Amino acid sequence: MKDFERTRPGAGPIGPGLPDPATRRALLGLLGASILSACSSLPPSGPDSLPGGPSGDAGGGPQGRVPEDLAREVSFLALSLVDTPYRFGGNTPDSGFDCSGLIVYVYREAAGLALPRTVAQLARVGVHVPLSAVRSGDLVLFDTRGRYSHAGIYVGDGRFVHAPSTGGTVRLDGVLARYWRPRFSGVRRV
Repeated sequence: MKDFERTRPGAGPIGPGLPDPATRRALLGLLGASILSACSSLPPSGPDSLPGGPSGDAGGGPQGRVPEDLAREVSFLALSLVDTPYRFGGNTPDSGFDCSGLIVYVYREAAGLALPRTVAQLARVGVHVPLSAVRSGDLVLFDTRGRYSHAGIYVGDGRFVHAPSTGGTVRLDGVLARYWRPRFSGVRRV
């Protein structure tokens, strides 16, 4: 093997200059900190902006059981898991995640809270929050099959972390992105 290649158990070589998965997760956590701490006084910039300003992190709305500082920890942990493989039924970083497994794991580890395992059950957790009051750590729900069928964790700046599909990885997407906007179904504050 060449000096510039590294490997990890069960995987092929990682290209030159790419950090190992643990380092990438740490760097994504730092990126998350910058996203969550970003602030702007500009008004929304058009029809594709989230209410509450460009950050889409208006706060406000009803109180949940999870205090705001723990909700930020939830967001940081979720961001650190970006690029973890998707696996149906998965609920740990080692086994991979499906969308609800990711949410259950993150809330348990970051906030010490046990959440139900299915998206339909998550859609009833906590309190409804209007999109205009979404904050980091809130659950964002989507309808991809005529019912609540997908969920993620809002991390600020109009974005959420989720485990989207077989063969993919945990990733960061925009709530109002072309695919997700018409499927958006609501926000729940835990």
